[in-house]
Amino acid sequence: MTSRQRLLTVLRGEIPDCVPVSPDTSNMIPARLTGLPFWDIYLFRKIPQWKAYIDCVKHFGFDSMMDGYAPILFDELGEIDRDIKEAIVYRNEDRIVTRKYRLANGKVFWQPSASIYYRFSPPFRDVDPVKAGADFEPNHYETVVSQNPYEGIEGEALLKIAKQEMGEHGLVGVWCGRSTFVTNAEQVYAYWDDPEPFEEAAAEYLRKSEIRFKKLMSLETKPDFICTGGSGTLVYQTLDMFRKLGLPVVKRMTELSSQYGIPSYVHSCGPEKELVKICHDETSLTVIDPLEIPPMGNCDLKEIKRLYGDKLVLKGNLHTTNVMLRGSADDVRKASRQAIDDAAEGGRFILSTGDQCGRDTPDENLFAMIETARTYGKYEKT
Repeated sequence: MTSRQRLLTVLRGEIPDCVPVSPDTSNMIPARLTGLPFWDIYLFRKIPQWKAYIDCVKHFGFDSMMDGYAPILFDELGEIDRDIKEAIVYRNEDRIVTRKYRLANGKVFWQPSASIYYRFSPPFRDVDPVKAGADFEPNHYETVVSQNPYEGIEGEALLKIAKQEMGEHGLVGVWCGRSTFVTNAEQVYAYWDDPEPFEEAAAEYLRKSEIRFKKLMSLETKPDFICTGGSGTLVYQTLDMFRKLGLPVVKRMTELSSQYGIPSYVHSCGPEKELVKICHDETSLTVIDPLEIPPMGNCDLKEIKRLYGDKLVLKGNLHTTNVMLRGSADDVRKASRQAIDDAAEGGRFILSTGDQCGRDTPDENLFAMIETARTYGKYEKT
């Protein structure tokens, strides 16, 4: 089987030739593999993040579920703001600080926060510009000029290119919906002071998500799956907050996906055990990850498989620090075999990592994980 065939087989609840293996390399490892400063990927987009990711997939040879890295946006839905610009307001050898702004009536109106782009680390966003080393009202700035070779290619045209680049190496997902509406401490306080604005925003977001879903389904080139999760769903949100804000979106997006025969996907790092149960019992979700173990999460893969593997495709969950980053190739093989023993029986399992692998994860560890899935993870023919 090709990677694409293997993944589609598992998402249908059928048995493939072997356990699919899809380590979460996300963005740090793809950026490292380009050999470029990270700001060339994240800011100047000499190689867009989605393209760097697909190049990474081909380099290692794993089964890719690319969950929304290509920004598939539609001008007619008001998803592209062409008036917002980004400018460099400070730089040195190690970092570049930017601010976004809008021009109106000949004046520059700066957004209050800044972003910091590092030479060899991912960016930080929503940072106080003064703490980042820049003036709150910049006197000098340099508007960023994109070096993206795909600049101006949007919507379905970009999705088509991404799917062509991916080919038989895996699946290309597109975001539609989310599970998180409270994402920091300030929002927690604001929600408890007055939840109504959050509830109104969530309802409006659901309305727009339904419109976006129908737009995606009207395309000749459709996504391979729909992404509708969010990092840390149960980090800042209590279960009650998630039920009021995020669950209606997840339920509706997975319901629509089921009606159209397209898989749906939730990624939510952090504590996830309760979220898995809700998605199993109350939604039409297809696949969930990364099922992190303590202390980052609270999932036991064997238990999750026993309780919810009859319906949900489970994707996880090798520890990204102790095993993938700091462990040896033999440690990775051992952990991979254990995960396969815990969750591969009967199918509906994709061997993966507990969230994103760190930048300096040894290549040999990723190759060891993939090789174990291809050999130890083989299904016997019946």
